[in-house]
Amino acid sequence: MPELGLSLVMMALGGFRFGVNQANYQSFTRAANWRWEAQPRLGRQPALQFLGRGSDEITLEGVIYPHFKGGLRQVEMMRLVADQGQPLILVDGLGWVWDRWAITGVEERKSLFVSDGAPRKIEFTVTLLAYGMDRA
Repeated sequence: MPELGLSLVMMALGGFRFGVNQANYQSFTRAANWRWEAQPRLGRQPALQFLGRGSDEITLEGVIYPHFKGGLRQVEMMRLVADQGQPLILVDGLGWVWDRWAITGVEERKSLFVSDGAPRKIEFTVTLLAYGMDRA
C-alpha cells in the first residue's frame, strides 16, 4: 500500500489505513460493557456481583468507490490483515493510540455494477474487539 500523508489518514489499524484515498468510514461506533454475574441467595432475589470491564467493541462502516480511489481489493486487504490472527495497534488521525484490537468481522456489500461485473460502490463494515492488557 502506498504511504499516505498523515492528514489523509483517519485511522490506522496495524498496517491498514482508513482514509480519504482508501477505505473511508462514515460511521464509527464504540460500545463498552461491564460484567455482572447473578449470585443466587436463599429466599431473596439474586444479588449482582461486579466482575470488571467486559470487552469494548468498535464498528466502522463506510463506502469505497473503487474507480475513484484505492481500487477494488481494499476489503480483501482487510480480510488478509484479519487472517494474520494478531491484535493490531489502533491509532486515530489525531495521533491517539487506542491500544490493541482484533478484527472479528469484515462485511461487504457491492452495488452499481458496470458491464464487466465490477462494482462502482462497495459498502463495508469492520468489527473490532479490544484485545485487553497482558500481564507483565
